[in-house]
Amino acid sequence: MRYALVVALLACLVAAPAQASARIRYVALGDSSAAGPLIPDQIDTTCLRSDRNWPHVLAGRLGASLTDVTCSGATTADLTGRQAGIVAPQFDALRRDTDLVTLAIAANDIALSSAFVTCASPDRPVVPSCRDQYTSGGADVFTTRIAATAPKVAAALAEIHRRSPAARVVVTGYLTYWQPGGCYPADPYTAADAGYIQATFDRLMVMLADRSARGGASYVDIRGPSAGHGLCAAPATRWLEGAAPASPAYPYHPNAAGMAAAAAIIDGVARTRS
Repeated sequence: MRYALVVALLACLVAAPAQASARIRYVALGDSSAAGPLIPDQIDTTCLRSDRNWPHVLAGRLGASLTDVTCSGATTADLTGRQAGIVAPQFDALRRDTDLVTLAIAANDIALSSAFVTCASPDRPVVPSCRDQYTSGGADVFTTRIAATAPKVAAALAEIHRRSPAARVVVTGYLTYWQPGGCYPADPYTAADAGYIQATFDRLMVMLADRSARGGASYVDIRGPSAGHGLCAAPATRWLEGAAPASPAYPYHPNAAGMAAAAAIIDGVARTRS
């Protein structure tokens, strides 16, 4: 009896390190859509990174060991370079033994935030329209920028695979901001301008899905599932906050509910190898 007990205890001691080493090693890369600016608690004031962002929630769901280097304002250039001259390249977090990598990037590459500034019309519809502001020589400026960003995303995915060859790589899109028609003037974008910005996001996500498929990564559509939870939804069901946030979050960014919902959607893909 005593011998059996000793054997059992030894088995537990041997098994414990093996279980610990089997924990998923997860690296989260990306911009503010993943970082969670102003959502409490902020654990990095330079990058405005929250401990309730979707990478943290996802890591909890997966039981993973997380290295979160998402940073507000990040572009694909900040994956390999120092953001604002002070934030280390995000790719420095990648290791050969990394098991899972998520990437949320590209909106800042095309400077889509500029449309949120120049196309807002809280008092009256602006002239020219958002579409007119971003049309040059008959070409849509954002369409041109999306095309220019596509090879940068492809290069980023190739480098992730090079640095972490055994990792599952998951690319995420962006939550839906507006459904057709918007909700002007409660939200300060006319129906046409809201539709234009959302259509630009949609084209960006088509590119991300395409580059993911070509680059050996899985793409997660969080746009579709979030369609009924955009800026025009009731505060209790909203996954994003607008000009006057009803819950702690940076304007026109996901709130804590949106982060939790995104994590649940991404979870299903993160558990399967791309």
